[in-house]
Amino acid sequence: MFTSHFSSSLTFLTLTTILLLQANYCICTNPNSFNASLGGGFSSAVATWYGSPEGAGSTGGACGFGVDVQNPPYNSLVSAGSNGIYLNGKGCGACYQVKCTENSACSGFPVTVTITDQCPGCPEAYHFDLSGKAFGYLAKRGQADQLRNAGKINIQYQRVACNYKTGILFKIDAGSTANYMAFVIELVSGDGDIGAVELLPSNTGAINMQQSWGATWKADLPNGTKGPFTVKVTTIESRRTITATNVIPANWSPGQYYHSGAN
Repeated sequence: MFTSHFSSSLTFLTLTTILLLQANYCICTNPNSFNASLGGGFSSAVATWYGSPEGAGSTGGACGFGVDVQNPPYNSLVSAGSNGIYLNGKGCGACYQVKCTENSACSGFPVTVTITDQCPGCPEAYHFDLSGKAFGYLAKRGQADQLRNAGKINIQYQRVACNYKTGILFKIDAGSTANYMAFVIELVSGDGDIGAVELLPSNTGAINMQQSWGATWKADLPNGTKGPFTVKVTTIESRRTITATNVIPANWSPGQYYHSGAN
């Protein structure tokens, strides 16, 4: 009887300990740790804006998109992100819905923006430094300037799928040569982010590329490497791989844009 009673008590204590550990785990989990997951729901953040009131914030940007941010499909609805959003460039291309409700000029309706820049001076982990145009889009009709005059506001944000309705874009870096290739990758639908890139020449084996900075990826090319080049892009969020077959032609040149039908 003693053994049976001891065993039952031990089982009870074990189950109790497991439940307590599970409870503590749930309590200690930071809800913001899920902020970058698609469909994770809205979380709190802050927002500011930079550049001209109706502009794209920056025509350079730490993602390497350059003046592309002014044109479709971005249409200047872009944002710089703090460290928790920019993620050393791995956050480039990710899409977020942002909205505000606490200022009287806020419309409360979400606006979708793409991360195209870094905000190194933003102290908060989740801080969106929006383009002037995107910030104004958070406002009620006719109150964009009033909202922009607030400067810094509380917002809600959530990660969403990017839907560009076009193929992935590869922009060859100006410093590329016959023995070195680098390019910016833009317009990745779905996750938007980039976790790995593989370059497949027509006459050699696959070459694993490395992130250079922002959304720019680079690789050394062995002597005699020839195109056309196929590029495989694997995203971070869902680990989806998109294959852009022969997207970079054999007669590629620095500074050129090459569009893929794949996405």
